[in-house]
Amino acid sequence: MIDYNSVISKRVQSIQPSGIRKFFDILENMTDAISLGVGEPDFPTPWHIRDAGIYSLEKGFTKYTSNAGMADLRREICNYLDRRFDLHYDPDTQVLVTVGGSEGIDCAIRCITDPGDEVLIPEPSFVCYGPMVSLASGVPVAIPLVADNEFRVSPEQLLSVVTDKTKAIVLPYPSNPTGGIMQREDLEAIAPILKERGIIVISDEIYAELTYEGKHVSMANLPGMYEQTLVVNGMSKSYSMTGWRLGYVCGPAPLIRQMTKIHQYAIMSAPTTSQHAAVEALRNGDEDIERMKEEYDGRRRFLVNGLRELGLDCFEPRGAFYVFPCIRSTGLSSEEFCERLLVEQKVACIAGNAFGQSGEGFVRMCYAASMHDLQEALRRIGLFLDSLK
Repeated sequence: MIDYNSVISKRVQSIQPSGIRKFFDILENMTDAISLGVGEPDFPTPWHIRDAGIYSLEKGFTKYTSNAGMADLRREICNYLDRRFDLHYDPDTQVLVTVGGSEGIDCAIRCITDPGDEVLIPEPSFVCYGPMVSLASGVPVAIPLVADNEFRVSPEQLLSVVTDKTKAIVLPYPSNPTGGIMQREDLEAIAPILKERGIIVISDEIYAELTYEGKHVSMANLPGMYEQTLVVNGMSKSYSMTGWRLGYVCGPAPLIRQMTKIHQYAIMSAPTTSQHAAVEALRNGDEDIERMKEEYDGRRRFLVNGLRELGLDCFEPRGAFYVFPCIRSTGLSSEEFCERLLVEQKVACIAGNAFGQSGEGFVRMCYAASMHDLQEALRRIGLFLDSLK
């Protein structure tokens, strides 16, 4: 009999499964449960975007596109970034269309990482960054963030982990899971450190449109940082297009050219139907963005206030669609809190340590859910907290 442990890559075996999936596995067998766990918009994709995808199928647009993506789509991506964020890219040389933002991050990390290179990852953060670095033979280095600083990266924290092996930093703002953001002054404080050392910035801006106070600022907006920043974005959150799997990366032409090679051999091209739908979204979807953002903002304030009234310390998230309350006052670990809340009151949220050890003592709750579900979830959380007294 074959020994699969000897066949499977040791690097792959060393990577732990996502801590998020554990709670979904329990949830799957439950009825009447309320999920605040899944990081996905609850809105359907707007009809005019779906219609564009349907029309493309009716017209028989089902062939491969160019590796980098349809020319029309790349132009619309550049128009959108210029219009919404004052970022300027050449659609022919500085844009790569990917299968979701996650593939864009993977291509970026693989493009710049040699064995032993260190990639800095602020934590708590989305679960994919560290494993992607490890799979590229790099070394993920955590930057532990704290709630007192609203989970922002400070110059002091950055300097404490930078070494001569540091190749890149992932900047995932607005943040999943915390809802924290980095404002212009926060970016300006760390930019000289990155600039001086030539550290590449992989700026994951998938939640850029969900910034509730002021306007999102990218590291690429800062003088001198455009040349060493890769901006990763996509259609999933802004346009409620998670299942369409359509993302993109914009950045310096030499990096995009090499990333396109990785994409070419691993993927070929992003889904053609999704690309046609994305053209419509970027061209005519600004009102959709504002409508969904306004709804999320109301839910955000409702859930934060509700959790505080229940006695949980919760800093105000200024982006994305998550709250990250501290549950240390309950005496439970993050996993104990989530497991017991799910079993006893049928409310699903995600343990903070699923996003890195600095997330211990917190839980992630997603407010991409109806107000009715949020109200009922708060009622059940209140009952759970009362049972602990």
